Amino acid sequence: MKDDKTRIWYGGDYNPDQWPEEVWADDIRLMTRAGVNMVSVGIFSWARIEPSEGVFDFGWLDRVIDMLGSAGIAVDLATATASPPMWLTQAHPEVLWKDYRGDTCWPGARQHWRPTSRVFLRYALDLCRAMAEHYKDNDYIVSWHVNNEYGCHNRFDYSDDAMYAFQRWCERRYSTIGALNDAWGTSFWSQGLNDFSQIIPPRFIGDGNFINPGLLLDFKRFSSDALKEFYKAERDVLAEITPGRPLTTNFMVSASGTGLDYDDWADEVDFVSNDHYFTPGSGHLDELAYSSSLVDGISRKQPWFLMEHSTGAVNWRPINYRKQPGQLVRDSLAHLAMGADAICYFQWRQSRAGAEKFHTSMVPHAGENSQDFRDVCELGADLQRLSDEGLTGTRLVKSRVAVVFDWQSEWASEHTATPTQQVRHWTEPLDWFTALADNGITPDVVPLREHWESYEAVVLPSVYLLSAQDSRRVRDYVSGGGRLFVTYYTGISDENDHVWLGGYPGSISDVVGVRSEEFAPMGSDFDGVMDHLRLTNGTVAHDLADWITSVSETTRILAAYEADPWTGMNGVPAITVNDFGRGRAAYVGCRLGREGLAASLPSMLDAMGLDMSAQGASADVLHVERCDESDQRHFDFYFNRGHGIATVQPLGDVVVASLARMRAPGGPVSIDPNGVVVVKRP
Repeated sequence: MKDDKTRIWYGGDYNPDQWPEEVWADDIRLMTRAGVNMVSVGIFSWARIEPSEGVFDFGWLDRVIDMLGSAGIAVDLATATASPPMWLTQAHPEVLWKDYRGDTCWPGARQHWRPTSRVFLRYALDLCRAMAEHYKDNDYIVSWHVNNEYGCHNRFDYSDDAMYAFQRWCERRYSTIGALNDAWGTSFWSQGLNDFSQIIPPRFIGDGNFINPGLLLDFKRFSSDALKEFYKAERDVLAEITPGRPLTTNFMVSASGTGLDYDDWADEVDFVSNDHYFTPGSGHLDELAYSSSLVDGISRKQPWFLMEHSTGAVNWRPINYRKQPGQLVRDSLAHLAMGADAICYFQWRQSRAGAEKFHTSMVPHAGENSQDFRDVCELGADLQRLSDEGLTGTRLVKSRVAVVFDWQSEWASEHTATPTQQVRHWTEPLDWFTALADNGITPDVVPLREHWESYEAVVLPSVYLLSAQDSRRVRDYVSGGGRLFVTYYTGISDENDHVWLGGYPGSISDVVGVRSEEFAPMGSDFDGVMDHLRLTNGTVAHDLADWITSVSETTRILAAYEADPWTGMNGVPAITVNDFGRGRAAYVGCRLGREGLAASLPSMLDAMGLDMSAQGASADVLHVERCDESDQRHFDFYFNRGHGIATVQPLGDVVVASLARMRAPGGPVSIDPNGVVVVKRP
C-alpha cells in the first residue's frame, strides 16, 4: 500500500482478536463508512501470536491485515511486546518487576516485566524478529508500533536486575565513585560510597524518612534510559529486517504526564506519536492544547501522530466523565491544529469484557446507531476535506512566545523534603499557557533543551534545575535583547540538585534583578498560619512566595504584597521587571495561578515593551495557525474556549465548521460552546 503523504491518517487501535471473525467484515464496513484509513493492530496480542514458546500463529493476523489492506485501510503493526503471555512468566518469574518494598508485580494486568531483564529482552526480540521476517514484504503495513506506552506501569523497578543496571549506568555517568559522591552529596547522613557496587535503588527506607535527592533524581533518569534502551533494542531488530519502514512508540505527553524524558526519547523514533486523554472540567481544551503544543515542540515542528485519545469517557479515573456534545470533533481538530497529521483513538470497537470495557470507543456498545459513531463519521469527513484542501505538509506556525517545560525539574520538585509539597514544576507552565490564552496569545510549549532563544519572549515557569550552561543561555538571551519571564522556584539548583548559593534564584539573580533570602510557604494545615498574600495589583498568591529582600537599581516593582505586619511580607516586591543588557526580565515571585497571572500579564507585557495585540484572537477564542514553508497554504483554527457564543471574522474560506455558523457570506462566524471553525486563507 502506498504511503500517501497527502492524507491525514484516521483510525485507532483495532483489536480483532477480541471478537469472532464474523465481526471483522462488519468492522471493515463501518471503517469505510467513517473514513478510517489506518488502524493499529496487535498491541496486546502476544499470547495469540505466540501461544506457546517458539510456536507462532500468524494465520488470523494475516487474514485481518489482508481484509484491511484490500479495503484501503493501512496497518500500523505493533510488536505485541507490551504484555508477556502467561506461559512466559510462569516459566520465568524472574522477569517480573518489583516495587520499592521488594514485592513482586504478578501477572494479571499488563506491563508486568522489568526493563532490565535480559531474559525478557531475549523473548521480546525473538517475537520482534519473527514478526518482522513474516511481514517484511507486506505492503499493507506502513509503520511499526513498537511496544506500547513504555513505563505506564513499569517505570520503576527495584529488582536486583535493576540494581546492577543502575550501578553500570552510574559508572558510565560519573566514571569515578568520588564524582558520584560529590553529585549526590553523600557526606550528609554518612552516605559515602566506596565503590559502585554499593549503589542500591531507592528502595523502602522506612515510613516518613527522606531518600537522598541526588540518588532519587538519577534513578528517575536511569529508569527513563533503561526503558529507552529496551525500545532501541526492539527498534533495531525491526529496522535491520525491514529497512525503510518507519518506527515509532507512543509517548504519554500531558500536562501532568512527566514519567519519561520524552524530549530525549524523540531522537530515537522516526516520527513522534502521543497518547493523550482529556482533563474533565474547565481546563479541558487548554490542557489539551498545551500538551499538544509540547508534543509539537518535542517533534521540532515536524508532523506528529496522535496515536490514542478517547471519543468520550475513559475507564481509569475514580469518576469517568463523558465528553460534552461537540467535544469529540473539537478535541481531534485541536490536536490537528497543534501539528498532528494523524488522529487515532483507543479503540475502534468498545470491548465487551476486560478491564477497559467501559472505555468509550469509535463504535460504542450502542453500535452504529449512536451519536458517538455519527460524530466519528462527521470527523472522518472533516479530515478528508482538510486533506483535500492541502492541510498535510503544513506546520504549526511559530508563536512569538515560548513557555519552557523541563522533565528533570519536575522530577527534582517531586522530592518529599521541599519548602512545600503543594508546589511542583508541571503546574506552572500550564498556568502560563492558559493565562496567555486568556490574553489572546497562543504560545508554543518547548522543552528546556530546545532552541527557545529564537523566540521574542520566553517564560521560565518554576524551572527548578538550571545548570551552569542553561544559566549562561538565560544570561545571553536577555543581554542580547530577549524578553524573559521568570517565576518563583526557578534556578534554585544545578543539574545535581545542589542549591545555587547567594540567594534565590541563585544562578540568574543578576538577570532578574532580585534576591530572595527565604521561601514563604502558605497553607492551611495549622491554625493561624499565612494561607494567602494579596498583591497591590488586586491578585492573590497561594502556596509559595519569595521573601525578596533586595532589588537592583535597574529593577522596577510592578506589584508588592499587602499583608499584616506580623507576616514580614508587607511591602515585599512580588512582580518586578529588570533591564539587563539589551533585554528585560520580569520576575513573578509567587504562585498566582491562572487567574492571577492573566490579570497581571497586561502590565507585565507593557513594562517589557511587548505589544501582543495581533498575536491571538481574544480571551474567548483559541486561535491556532498552520501553514507551509512558502505560506501558500495557510489555515486558521478558531476554538470557542468558553460556555457562551464566540464570534470571529475569518480571513478566508470556511473549510470546516462544527457547532458554528456564518451569519452572512463573508461575514462573522458564530461559534457555539465546544465549537470550532477552520478557515483557509486566500
